[in-house]
Amino acid sequence: MNFYPGFDIRVDEEKMMFEYGEETFGLEVERRRMDDIRKSLRNANSNGPEIPYAIAMDVGKKRDLKDLINRSLLYGAVIYSKGRFGQEPVRSQGHIHSVSASCGSSTPEVYEIWSGEAIIYMQESAKDNPGKCFAVYAGVGDLVIVPPFWAHYTVNANPNQNMSFGAWCIRDYGFDYEEVRSHGGLAYFPILDVEDKISWTKNESYKAPNICLQKAREYPEFGLKSGVPIYTQYEGDRELFTFVTNPQANPTLWQDFEP
Repeated sequence: MNFYPGFDIRVDEEKMMFEYGEETFGLEVERRRMDDIRKSLRNANSNGPEIPYAIAMDVGKKRDLKDLINRSLLYGAVIYSKGRFGQEPVRSQGHIHSVSASCGSSTPEVYEIWSGEAIIYMQESAKDNPGKCFAVYAGVGDLVIVPPFWAHYTVNANPNQNMSFGAWCIRDYGFDYEEVRSHGGLAYFPILDVEDKISWTKNESYKAPNICLQKAREYPEFGLKSGVPIYTQYEGDRELFTFVTNPQANPTLWQDFEP
């Protein structure tokens, strides 16, 4: 990896899996299949990598596991395949974080890019009028926050290499796909040109505004520090990611939120 995430984890790009050091716990990866993604693509008949991405939804330092469980905080690690789905880059299908029983709310997610290039696409809802739509470009070490209730998907922005990232989320996470699937995906499709550059095409099943393209930013309002792994920041302040597990505790963070 190009980035040290704060604990001993290594990416095996060939096998699409993670290796853990002696002081690190981690689950075996769950592998998503091409058929899991197909219906959310602009062209459902596209071909692409059979395993678009693999995810280990509970990783970290062994000494922190009890604290993470008590806080209902979960760290996930994800690796995306290189390649493309026809004209589209490799990506997830898109979802909304469902309401978690532990906090009574949909919850946010904090991404940290470890290798490659990513785009986190997000929109305020998956209703016919989805509200504001953003595509946030992120490189190694960049952070991106997706707020509660927003629909989103993750893109490997460079089809010539794998992409990996880590993310904080709530331990009793769940995904709501219903409205996303009823619209055949989210409000914009990423399209690769002959030079592997990405443009954006509207999904006509939505009445969407123009998409806002931007680069990842810093998040001082959340108390996050630039250039410090988010796992290391958790170790330094165990309360720092309470906004992930209890987003209603400080609702002003989400008012007029822009990623």
